[in-house]
Amino acid sequence: MMTFDDLTRDTSPAFLEITNAARLVAATDVTTLICGESGTGKELIARAMHAQSPRSEASFLSINCASLTEQLADSLLFGYRKGAFTGADRDHCGYIRAATGGTLFLDEIGEFPIGAQAKLLRFLECGECLPLGEVQPVFVDVRIIAATNRNLSNEAETGRFRQDLLYRLNIVPLVLPPLRERREEIPTLLQRFVDEAAETHRLRPPTFSQPSLKLLRQHAWPGNVRELRNLAIRMTILFPGQRIEPTNLPLEMRMPMQMQMQMPSLERTDSQQGLRLPKEGLVMHQLEVDLIRQALARTGGNRSHAANLLGITRDTLLYRLKKYAIG
Repeated sequence: MMTFDDLTRDTSPAFLEITNAARLVAATDVTTLICGESGTGKELIARAMHAQSPRSEASFLSINCASLTEQLADSLLFGYRKGAFTGADRDHCGYIRAATGGTLFLDEIGEFPIGAQAKLLRFLECGECLPLGEVQPVFVDVRIIAATNRNLSNEAETGRFRQDLLYRLNIVPLVLPPLRERREEIPTLLQRFVDEAAETHRLRPPTFSQPSLKLLRQHAWPGNVRELRNLAIRMTILFPGQRIEPTNLPLEMRMPMQMQMQMPSLERTDSQQGLRLPKEGLVMHQLEVDLIRQALARTGGNRSHAANLLGITRDTLLYRLKKYAIG
């Protein structure tokens, strides 16, 4: 289980401030909401809080709310009796009761179906869990930690998230800074991930030249720590024991320097009502990758919102993410 000591080795002051607050909260049973962009390590913080808490000997269960429909949220979270609905051929205790005495982590709580939010609110207020097919509620002792990459205040204003549920979740908010605001951590985190990948795959860890590290510090990191970890694994597998130079890095991570050279005149013109093509030309797919990454960074990794910014459908964005291997 990840601990706070693991998370705070050679960390930035911004991240250290958050983990110090999380240590204090971990000793209590208060409901906690962890906010931050996708890939910033929200589940790692939740697991460290559980490991530091009096509940550490009990279960830690993690549920991705984005994968739940309203019916699934009701049945899987709260449980059901055999025969409660078509296909219910046995009793199911539900994830809340399965985590009795421990911690239930509700990831992407902003995606939790609006129709099931009232029942979740009821549980948070009094510990009351009513499985489908039951007539009497069951009272369960579980600590709830939720996480989101959305602005839940905005979601509540537009009616996509219950205001009263937000108040109940947001007793102690922890806001994780994105990796681009913790750039001083990149070399240390990268070395840690490379060493882990080398041990896992029984390979010699690569090293990174100073020009490579400079480019990595300049990268936008829309995927945050998760993207950095994926890079470390990729470089370890492709270049075991070798020195990583800028030419070995993925194209999108060499983009900042190239875009400055290739696109000095890319701006809107009054006469054409469009963008001016630089005399030296440009590489279209590089431009597309850069715009996609900017949209993801601006929306905190929310793909639906990023697609809206780019003027394309979500399916089209997903196709391009896969095409360009954008993590």
